[in-house]
Amino acid sequence: MTTVASSASRAAEILARPVALNGLTVPNRIAMAPMTRMFSPGGVPGEDVRSYYARRAAAGVGLIVTEGTYVGHDSAGQSDRVPRFHGEEQLAGWARVADAVHAAGGTIVPQLWHIGMVRKQGQPPFAEAPAVGPSGLRIDGTEGTGRAMTQEDLDDVIGAFAEAAAAAERAGFDGVELHGAHGYLVDQFLWAGTNRRTDAYGGDPVSRTRFAAEIAAAVRANVSADFPVIFRFSQWKQEAYDARLAETPEQLEAILAPLAAAGVDAFHASTRRYWLPEFEGSDLNLAGWTKKITGKPTITVGSVGLDGDFIGAFMGEGSPVQGLDNLLDRMERDEFDMVAVGRALLQDPEWAAKVLAGRFDELKPYDAASLKSLS
Repeated sequence: MTTVASSASRAAEILARPVALNGLTVPNRIAMAPMTRMFSPGGVPGEDVRSYYARRAAAGVGLIVTEGTYVGHDSAGQSDRVPRFHGEEQLAGWARVADAVHAAGGTIVPQLWHIGMVRKQGQPPFAEAPAVGPSGLRIDGTEGTGRAMTQEDLDDVIGAFAEAAAAAERAGFDGVELHGAHGYLVDQFLWAGTNRRTDAYGGDPVSRTRFAAEIAAAVRANVSADFPVIFRFSQWKQEAYDARLAETPEQLEAILAPLAAAGVDAFHASTRRYWLPEFEGSDLNLAGWTKKITGKPTITVGSVGLDGDFIGAFMGEGSPVQGLDNLLDRMERDEFDMVAVGRALLQDPEWAAKVLAGRFDELKPYDAASLKSLS
């Protein structure tokens, strides 16, 4: 049985190693996963948001991926409390966040987001804007209250992502993450369940990837060559947990290869449980297959540090499947390059410092009450 002491030693050795994402050197292998918090009235991140991210960087999180931020397109979102990545006041607030994270020793990228057909018309910040998507369909395949996107719509959204990325570089961020997961706009194009188009943006997996690839290419062209572009994707969708973009590695390659060719430097593979194999005949998870297919650095995520069972596994109790040693084994054999931690970091800003120092007995189980504040 692996001892707590040996797990602590391995954590310090493996998780503390720097990793390169294009021109960025991240000081360790721990990332903060993007999580919507809705504490930015008017779309402006304030002092509380700045402190929230800086605390986690100061406690050892190597890469902060911010909560999703709306790009500059009127249909991008549906809350006036979700931060926006456009507008003078909003971008000034984000620049202060980036400065604070850097002062704390971390690196930070904003997640750029458009929700597409998830939007309910009449909601802020732009109440009259319609929901838009590839075919005007909701995740369940039914017709929504919005409409299918025209070529002008596509061009406008591509431009909004590109401008947001350029704004991020000007504001001092270390890169950007493009939100292509969980059934939001970019993912609505990737998935056959919501993309019924018969033009160049629909049909086979490569055609369904065209919109995402054009966004990536436009972003790549609008920032410096060494500025990292990360792409987050998932098989599952909100309210459609069994949905899959790809049933085989070959189908996954058809989606990922155009994105890598368009300028994506790293992939953030979102799964609900990181330890589950993605395809039959291999133990590789989604991040592992993504790295094998593209050769790009990958970030894994999914229930890391989420509950008491995981903490018990850290302490050498019960099944090791969800525990630290399984995670470290996978990283040691280069299945993936980084691990993103979500709700455990909401509960405990010191999570990374405790793990890196082997203070597993101090880890706190996740409590949903942590969602109510920016602690």
